[in-house]
Amino acid sequence: MRVGLSEETGQIYGIENWGAGYFGINKKGHLIARPGEGDPRSVDIKEVIDDLARRKIKAPILLRFPQILANQIKKLHISFKNSIAEFGYRNSHLAVYPMKVNQRREVVEEYLREGNKYDFGLEVGSKAELYAALSLEQSPDSLLICNGFKDETFINLAFLGTRVGKQVVIVIEKLNELNTVIRKCQETGIRPMLGIRAKLYSRGSGKWEKSGGECAKFGLTTSEMLEVIRILNEARMIDSLKLLHFHIGSQITEIKRIKNAIKEAARVYCKVKKMHVPIEYLDVGGGMGVDYDGSKTSFDSSANYTMQEFANDVIYTIKNVCEDENVVEPIVVTESGRVLSAYHAMLVTNIQDEIETYPDDKEPIRPEDDDPQVVIELNDLYENINSKNYREYYHDALEHKDELFTLFDLGLVSLEDRAKGERLFWEVCEKASRFAQSARYVSEEFDDLRKQLCTKYLCNFSVFRSVPDNWAIEQLFPIMPIHRLDETPTTFATFVDITCDSDGVIDKFVDLKDVKEVLEIHPFKGEPYYIAILLVGAYQEVMGNFHNLFGTVNEAHVIMDKEESYLIQKIVPGHSIGDILNLSRYDKAFMHSNFRALIAQRVKDGQIDEQEAESIYREYEKNISGYTYLD
Repeated sequence: MRVGLSEETGQIYGIENWGAGYFGINKKGHLIARPGEGDPRSVDIKEVIDDLARRKIKAPILLRFPQILANQIKKLHISFKNSIAEFGYRNSHLAVYPMKVNQRREVVEEYLREGNKYDFGLEVGSKAELYAALSLEQSPDSLLICNGFKDETFINLAFLGTRVGKQVVIVIEKLNELNTVIRKCQETGIRPMLGIRAKLYSRGSGKWEKSGGECAKFGLTTSEMLEVIRILNEARMIDSLKLLHFHIGSQITEIKRIKNAIKEAARVYCKVKKMHVPIEYLDVGGGMGVDYDGSKTSFDSSANYTMQEFANDVIYTIKNVCEDENVVEPIVVTESGRVLSAYHAMLVTNIQDEIETYPDDKEPIRPEDDDPQVVIELNDLYENINSKNYREYYHDALEHKDELFTLFDLGLVSLEDRAKGERLFWEVCEKASRFAQSARYVSEEFDDLRKQLCTKYLCNFSVFRSVPDNWAIEQLFPIMPIHRLDETPTTFATFVDITCDSDGVIDKFVDLKDVKEVLEIHPFKGEPYYIAILLVGAYQEVMGNFHNLFGTVNEAHVIMDKEESYLIQKIVPGHSIGDILNLSRYDKAFMHSNFRALIAQRVKDGQIDEQEAESIYREYEKNISGYTYLD
């Protein structure tokens, strides 16, 4: 066993760049996860998958690591604590977790379990999220911030939160919301805290850049903010206005954009404070980026700053503006959910099969004298191509392929001869690609050819269910095998899922300096072979859809106990066929009744007997409890 090779393989997949200290490779050549950087505890992912297989828990499987989530929360607290101490900031930091990032109860409860130590709270953007949040135990000094557009029911629920002792903040998104809030306050005598969301001139960067700036969907203009202050003064409720909020987008890739927005928002805060408004909190929103590709750049799937740099710039900038305006610094509130939850989950799926561009495992082609001339010429190219003529011969092969199909369309070439010609063409391409990759300079056409020739691995999962952002916005996620990492990967591959949709593919992969169109992988030998898609803990579960009625996947919560020891804390079964059909309003009684009627008609027509009819029905009935993915 070559340890050095495991390290070399780790570099191929960039694990040291994007792993944030949470992932590595052990001496067995297996992917491991750690609770935190430098922690001696670890878990062997292959061992976990094998353990689950023995328990009849089938892939695909979502693995959760609650300790990684807890560690990210602790890192956020420490980052701001360090910044506050370094710059002499005369106030504190609170975080709220946006439930939209991952509403799963297990995730939110784990966040609160660790976050309550630091008075971290929750952010909600809908009635359903608020309803759930009201049932959860928060620290008494934590916030429950209500964003999003609100109707009277939403506002009533927020008032209920105030009545049970939660520190609810209703953020005004539209002026008509304020009228409802004031009326409710006057009727009940209850005073929740209020906030206003400012529409800043500053914008974020990356894929969500348009969600900030003057044309943003959310936020009040300067005139509208002044109108809110006027209305609250008239209603003698200005003492309820405690928070100024802004948000310039998710996954902000450039720290410069963050600093610009913070500077503008801090200035707005100071001006509002000087209007004798008792505002206490400045909510800088979310958007802290995750470095998915490990490049530490302003690329869409990266971020050119660390969590500590983010905290430093937020605290330093606000302090400078407040000192300039001679205004007391606010309590800083952050809503960064992606960076907290992305690392804690990975999807592990198995390779089912290869989808071949051309058959490469058959007997050598043996041209015959009576073969069409185009087939003979393709064979000559195949036998005589070398490192000096590969470019010319490749171009000749392209012309011969077109000629082959033209002759076939005219009925001048048999199906057998067409098959022989196709195989020879792809063999020429394979040789040309090998020669091209060995050259000092690889032209674009041979990069494209390599992608054409690469292995397509059929993976047992749905892109649309488990990594929808890969399909919808071309988000990159780190992908790598969980075992055989002490072997050199000798195959280039892309991945296709099991949905009946041509968009169900992954053909873009993380790389330190580029975006790879193929991934180095091991040859599939027909034995169990698993790959992991990592950093999927943010948004993927909540955004995933049920394309082809593939449901949620099996899930396991893994605790790292001692060194190389683990505990499977919880197993959550994925959707069965019956579960997912019920979501589409196909209830069990309806389906079974209709299917039994079909069988009865076959019996009546004399095509099957009663015994066979009962066997068919039992076979149909038992499948309703099966997994929606392939066995």
